[in-house]
Amino acid sequence: MKAHYLVELTESERAHLLELTRKGKPGARRGTRARILLLADQGKPSEGIVEALGSSHSTVYRTRRRFVEGGLDYALNDARRPGGSRKLNAKDHATLVALACSKPPEGRGRWTLKLLSDGLVALTDHDAISSETIRRRLHELDLKPWQKRMWCIAKVTPQFIAQMERILDLYAAPPDPKRPLVCFDETLKQLVGRVVAPLPAEPGKSLREDHHYRRNGITHLAMFFAPHLGWREVRVLEKRDYGAFAHLMKELVDVHFPEADVVQVVMDNLNVHCEGALYRTFPPEEARRILRRLEFNFTPVHASWLNMVEIEIGVLVRQCLDQRIGDRPTLAKEVAAWNAARNADGATIKWLFTVEDARRKLARHYPEPLLDNPIVQ
Repeated sequence: MKAHYLVELTESERAHLLELTRKGKPGARRGTRARILLLADQGKPSEGIVEALGSSHSTVYRTRRRFVEGGLDYALNDARRPGGSRKLNAKDHATLVALACSKPPEGRGRWTLKLLSDGLVALTDHDAISSETIRRRLHELDLKPWQKRMWCIAKVTPQFIAQMERILDLYAAPPDPKRPLVCFDETLKQLVGRVVAPLPAEPGKSLREDHHYRRNGITHLAMFFAPHLGWREVRVLEKRDYGAFAHLMKELVDVHFPEADVVQVVMDNLNVHCEGALYRTFPPEEARRILRRLEFNFTPVHASWLNMVEIEIGVLVRQCLDQRIGDRPTLAKEVAAWNAARNADGATIKWLFTVEDARRKLARHYPEPLLDNPIVQ
């Protein structure tokens, strides 16, 4: 039978709890515990508190017990009970950090609390360490060894910086109808056909789609995106090669921007994205004519995030391509509908990262300037 813990607050404690629940953001746990103590102080039974707050019986019981045994601070916070000793010392913490940041055991893709507990026991004099102790210490150390982030690790060189600032300057420049800015990139879409027709949604039931599917190959999509104009154009391609790129560039200057003197194109360093693609595809006179009206601006290697069209392609994937599409004609129809609606809305991207931001956030990567003139007279 559980003991009954009687909560009797002083005036100062009651005022503190009332202020905690009325102002600021106390946090979910502390706010719930404060309300439990206030209701308990009013004589409300535990069952009534559970019903009023939607808390569990164990939460109400522990909060009342912690208040009686350790006082208000102990009841509100996750701190250990006054007078209790910590299981792990500073040396153990250092060992835990080194272990959690190391490669997990063979046959395991990542660390778990149990693996860390067993590993720490093997490296220290402790007979046993609970997973809860490991969890609390990792929380204090702000360490999550079971998580992994996919990250583009780029080497920031002076050339990287020069190309980055060039792109950022283009984004910051005011719109010029004679020199429009267009971002260009390509992506892939796997064509996936249905084996069984899905069951439509109905009240109380979501749409149900069979987990079997038919692979129908891969197709390519290319997108132009003019952020200053809120305009984009998506093309579904049979293949991605020099010829496809050359024809897209010709379409850009002759169809989409025939009145522009020069179209400033931002794109990544894919091998087919080059001036030579036009000479591979068109006669020299035609290739030169098109290139005179194009200015290629390449993002640094491993920095395609600087290309605004990457964000727009992400919107396309989430809003349109995140469904089963089994053939190219259907894909082209779906993409065209999305493209028309997006253009009609004039949707664009508000780019906030500037040269000043880059110099502040990447300051440690900028090389020291060469102040002395190295040229010998």
